[in-house]
Amino acid sequence: MRDYNILYELWREKATADPDLIAELENVKGDDKEILERFWRDLEFGTGGLRGVIGAGTNRMNVYTVGQATQGLADYLNENFDTPTVAIGHDSRNKSDLFAKEAASVLAGNGIKVYFYKELKPTPMVSFAIREFKCSSGIVITASHNPSKYNGYKCYDKAGYQMTDHDAGLVSDRMRQVDFFEGIKRLDFDEALNKGLIEYIPDEVSEKFYAAVLSQRIEPEILRESDIKILYTPLNGTGNMPVRTVLQRAGVKNLEIVKTQEHPDGNFPTCPYPNPEIAQAFEEAFKLTGDYKADLIIATDPDCDRVGLAVLQNGEYVLLSGNDVCCLLTHYVLTGKKRQGRLPEKAVVIKTIVTSELVRAIGESFGAEVFDLLTGFKYIGELITELEEKGEADRFAIGMEESYGYLCGTHVREKDAVVASLLVADMAAYCKKQGITLYDYLQNLYKEYGYYVNKLLNFAFEGADGMMKMAAMMDTLRKEPPRTIGGQEVAAISDYLTGITVNVKTGEETKISLPSSNVLTFILPNENKVIVRPSGTEPKIKIYISTSADTLEKAQQLADTFGEDMKKILGV
Repeated sequence: MRDYNILYELWREKATADPDLIAELENVKGDDKEILERFWRDLEFGTGGLRGVIGAGTNRMNVYTVGQATQGLADYLNENFDTPTVAIGHDSRNKSDLFAKEAASVLAGNGIKVYFYKELKPTPMVSFAIREFKCSSGIVITASHNPSKYNGYKCYDKAGYQMTDHDAGLVSDRMRQVDFFEGIKRLDFDEALNKGLIEYIPDEVSEKFYAAVLSQRIEPEILRESDIKILYTPLNGTGNMPVRTVLQRAGVKNLEIVKTQEHPDGNFPTCPYPNPEIAQAFEEAFKLTGDYKADLIIATDPDCDRVGLAVLQNGEYVLLSGNDVCCLLTHYVLTGKKRQGRLPEKAVVIKTIVTSELVRAIGESFGAEVFDLLTGFKYIGELITELEEKGEADRFAIGMEESYGYLCGTHVREKDAVVASLLVADMAAYCKKQGITLYDYLQNLYKEYGYYVNKLLNFAFEGADGMMKMAAMMDTLRKEPPRTIGGQEVAAISDYLTGITVNVKTGEETKISLPSSNVLTFILPNENKVIVRPSGTEPKIKIYISTSADTLEKAQQLADTFGEDMKKILGV
């Protein structure tokens, strides 16, 4: 391990750009554990860019780590583009505005033109701006749905999706050659504005985005004709204006906002985990339902690329999972387009390997081609771009991740909670017109296609020790894979790191036609499976369990049994 105390002393001497860093470094003086946590490694620049706790040190998000990453990006862009340009946006997190301006100043210092959102905007609107201005890259300062102590730096390519492995690796290589204190070129933000190297993105671009979102609707008049009641919370993030704008323009008559979570606040005071995947994110909304009995509650995460739902069912609110919404939207979009004669002969539905197999069953019943890709919406964006380059963009129907990310339309190459919020509102209004709820709609899909259960287990491992524990777990699973899970024999093991699927009985190997990734899939009888992977954005090991059976109870029992056994196998 490197000498972290030498680095600590160097930062005490030179990290003077932010008073908060000076104070923090003084506060941890003499505390070996705290110094280690900040300096044991550099934040890694991967396909998700950077993400980490806000604070001082090489393993923290601060103006120096942001500056180093941006200098690496600038070097990469200047080597690969004649006149590179970059679009930048940020969310409501603490220091997001500071980090966004730092990134813009570094790019300007390297002679690169920047298109800058003056006000906070959702991540998908930056993807849109990249495409609108034909930029070489894009940056969003956000840590998505992480707790308030985190921030991050998402980096995009010229097509508008997050950089894939190859380009991110090139940026990372250049970044590591940059000295934090001596190797970063900067131009003062206001000076760069005056010189035209930084240009604010005009409101017209937002208007074009809204028009693109509204064009994705299946039934443009459904909300104007409905008395559906909607309650919306942006969870103190960026969704407030965009989501309200499209819902109001779509004709929603009854729309209320959760006031305690309406305005941007990086501390997320009423929602320590601003993640629409968890029930706690809906607590403030539920408090309002005594006076305002909403048919549908919508929650978007701080950078508004994920959306969660709660549905009023027999007087009580039921949370729908990301997999539930994936299945519902797939069926709603395909059914609506088929009814209107707009469904291509071979529509494309894209999901990730950890997303419900019910999506495949639905898609194939409509004659759609269903693609399974690695986790990460960049891969979905990459496939949409390939379709576009072949003149087949109109085949794309919907893309999705079980982690509450959905996209209809090719206006962006990122999951988009603005278009998703609009479409789920339309879908809920359509259901109400039929005398059912979204929950009823889901039960009808089970009756038609079979019962599918998807279970996700998360286990957090913070700090340097945690990273090593996760690495050891994955290493053990590869060297000593389980022969049975929940009493069922493992039929095959897919290792996405090596790109090989092995039939356990015969030893026969099959190549996996996807990029290398630290993922293991254990395939069980009747197409049931267990997938294990470390999160790419959080210090967590994730276990995805997928089961199907002729009753919901049987599928659920299988999932629970597999889950309990996997906890024993991993020792968590």
